[in-house]
Amino acid sequence: MPRQQHGIFVSNKNSKSSARKSKLEFVSVIERSIQVGWPLRVFFTEDVFAPDNLILRNALADTAPRKVLVVLDDALAQAQSNLAERIQKYFSAHAEKLQLVCPPIEITGGESAKNCPTRITEIHSRIDQHHIDRHSYLIAIGGGALLDVAGFAAATAHRGVRHVRIPTTTLAQADSGVGVKNGVNAFGKKNFVGTFAPPFAVINDFKLLSTLAPNDKRAGYVEAVKVACIRDKNFFDEIERNAEKLFAFEPNAMKHLIHRCAELHLNHIATGGDPFETGSARPLDFGHWAAHKLEQVSHFQIQHGEAVAIGIALDVIYSKKIGLLPENSANRILRLLERLGFKLFADEVLLADNLGQLLILNGLEEFREHLGGELTITLLQEIGHGVEVHEMNSKKIIEAISELHDCLKK
Repeated sequence: MPRQQHGIFVSNKNSKSSARKSKLEFVSVIERSIQVGWPLRVFFTEDVFAPDNLILRNALADTAPRKVLVVLDDALAQAQSNLAERIQKYFSAHAEKLQLVCPPIEITGGESAKNCPTRITEIHSRIDQHHIDRHSYLIAIGGGALLDVAGFAAATAHRGVRHVRIPTTTLAQADSGVGVKNGVNAFGKKNFVGTFAPPFAVINDFKLLSTLAPNDKRAGYVEAVKVACIRDKNFFDEIERNAEKLFAFEPNAMKHLIHRCAELHLNHIATGGDPFETGSARPLDFGHWAAHKLEQVSHFQIQHGEAVAIGIALDVIYSKKIGLLPENSANRILRLLERLGFKLFADEVLLADNLGQLLILNGLEEFREHLGGELTITLLQEIGHGVEVHEMNSKKIIEAISELHDCLKK
């Protein structure tokens, strides 16, 4: 006879077994497929802050005036001393649509910004101070590192403030600034903390590149070579034909490279089937497993573009050594990188731990861990044709490093 306790009938063992069975029978799952549309727009213009240039106003303004908070790379503000004033005049001319809540906030850019959590806090505090809401805009003007920091702050304030990127380096205009990722460094690892948050708009202004140092102007070329190698042989051929013009920073050649590189990146994000990298593959990060580690072990003294050039060279030689990539194709890629002005080796590649293992090899596991799942590396079968592999032979990698080192000594 079951006994009653606090209004609940407590049964014997057989009754308990039946109760467990009943619970299992009543387990249910509700599942729905969530479809989210993200328009990703990249505008190309010159002199975006000329009052009669309506690209920015028309991209942002709708039926009501909107608040705008501007974050500006301080190095750019110093190099173009009237830029902050021009920004304020632009918003004054369009005050009926866009309300600039304060003068542009100048923040130190470069990789050091991504290593400093207070940069995020500073932007968050300004968002709070000026009551920037989810229908307001945070505009970031600067290189890829500043865009990452500001993008992360925008994505995490109010679970998402509208973020607008105005990239001011070739690397950001051609690659990182037109993507959907934001990230900052932590625990000595590149982009350990971050979000996937497509920007509301990206505006590439070629005039903002005018005061860049030669190394910074060149840096974006490597991402164009990368995407051409894995996706578009015709683009690779074109970069080869224009190599001397690009080396000399001829404006039309640079504009075309930036435009096509950005287009190929957007095509992959929109049609590649995995824009937020839920799988284990990152084809657009060809050459990056070594590059990210090289930046880290150099304490970010080796800049991203320089590191990617070395990473691509390493994976090209590795692809050749395992019989995947024909030798003549490998040589074309290496020659092109050098013609564009990139060095293909750095002493930091040879740094080793106490056991004598090269530190750069740890980049493979860190690359895998960043996405989870199995290791997936993009290598080359031919120029314009990338392939995915799920393992790399450490001995062959060391041989590839040795070959790169020998080429340096010649």
